[in-house]
Amino acid sequence: MKKKLLSLFVLVSAFCINLSAAEKPNLIFIIADDCTFRDIGCYGGQAKTPNIDKLASEGMRFERCFQAAPMCSPTRHNIYTGLYPVKSGAYPNHTFAYDHVKSIVHYLEPLGYRVGLSGKTHIKPEEVFPFEKLSDGKAPDMGKIDGLMKDSAGSGDPFCLFVCSNEPHTPWNRGDPSVYPPEDIELPNYIVDTPVVRENFSRYLAEITYFDSEVGQVVDLLEKHGLSDDTLVMVVSEQGNAFPFGKWTLYDHGLQAAMVVRWPGQVEAGSVANAMVEYVDVTPTFVDVAGGEPIEELDGKSFVPVLKGETDHHKDFVYGIMTTRGIINGSEAYGIRSVRSEDYKLIVNLHHETKFTNACTKSELFLSMVAKAERGSKKAKRLVDAYHHRPPLELYDIKADPLEQKNLAENPEYADVIRGLAEELDKWMADQGDLGDETEWNAKERQGSGGKKRKSAAEREASKKKSKA
Repeated sequence: MKKKLLSLFVLVSAFCINLSAAEKPNLIFIIADDCTFRDIGCYGGQAKTPNIDKLASEGMRFERCFQAAPMCSPTRHNIYTGLYPVKSGAYPNHTFAYDHVKSIVHYLEPLGYRVGLSGKTHIKPEEVFPFEKLSDGKAPDMGKIDGLMKDSAGSGDPFCLFVCSNEPHTPWNRGDPSVYPPEDIELPNYIVDTPVVRENFSRYLAEITYFDSEVGQVVDLLEKHGLSDDTLVMVVSEQGNAFPFGKWTLYDHGLQAAMVVRWPGQVEAGSVANAMVEYVDVTPTFVDVAGGEPIEELDGKSFVPVLKGETDHHKDFVYGIMTTRGIINGSEAYGIRSVRSEDYKLIVNLHHETKFTNACTKSELFLSMVAKAERGSKKAKRLVDAYHHRPPLELYDIKADPLEQKNLAENPEYADVIRGLAEELDKWMADQGDLGDETEWNAKERQGSGGKKRKSAAEREASKKKSKA
């Protein structure tokens, strides 16, 4: 009798374990590389993105998703750690996290997940990010992704997969630009219109469509292995594109992102979320979906209630940080911080007396804008100057002025708005251990090469004078 009872106990225990595994959905996160959210089809953009648009019709489209830093490496550290850039140590570009930091791999593996990454990495050190590598280069390997899904379908074990495209990062050489004739393109009003810009924008749009085809391949593999109904799929656009006022800036063109989530049986098809969420919330959200407990030390928090339609509010404020120190053609130090509420965005340019430069300002498309300005175009001159030179403070009414064209910072009517946002920004920086100027000058210590010893005050002042132009 005891043997029968023991056998029954083992059988029931095994059944419960299998049931628990079956209730854990697979998680797929698909990320573009340097894509402005407004250029995607379901966000009203010109790029043809049928696969992303279909996912949006089957799930939820987020209208206000943001990241904390408008560059590739800090963005990816931000996503995988659930920490803002300064706290994780990964705030300049080509950066690395502190050794004590944990990533989503450490949180999901104990919950029974196989955690893989296919495509672009741009994260360090490996001890903090021990992903199962499912590619040899920057492009996602669909063959290895196919193998992962086949294994999961056979075993019933859940997986979390990060599919990291390298598109539409420059050079724009993927996709079919003939679909986007340069003369037919509508350029944003904050970009100078030149033939070189139009030709580049055509190729950029073609690469967004190429990225969309990668999204389609992943979705097709889910169908192939019968995993669609058991998988949450999240697609995001990363930071903005490499045209002026996008990547490398804290305008919404640089910080706001597309986010589309399909989760059958949990997310209402065709729904739209207005809640403000951030990339820092992805890790805690995935842990929540996987059945894990909240992780107190994380900066992000789960937005599962938003996904399930239980609320349309998540955060009152979202934040941004940008440093040019150590980036390609970057100003020696040009720190920027921002805070955004439901209605307003405050940007603080810590080194506003310095000329703002980056890889974009050496590109052929930007030089064509400069040339047009030199030929007498007032609009071109205004935009080129506005990109290079910023005031100490910028304030934008996001609802009335979503493209952030009218700076209200010097209008005394908005003094209380500025004061309130500045207090929130100060609190966030203090919580992060962000010392502003001090943090900026120490940025190279947080890059892969380790950086040089911090300059003296006199050396820094000399560098500032030299960079003014």
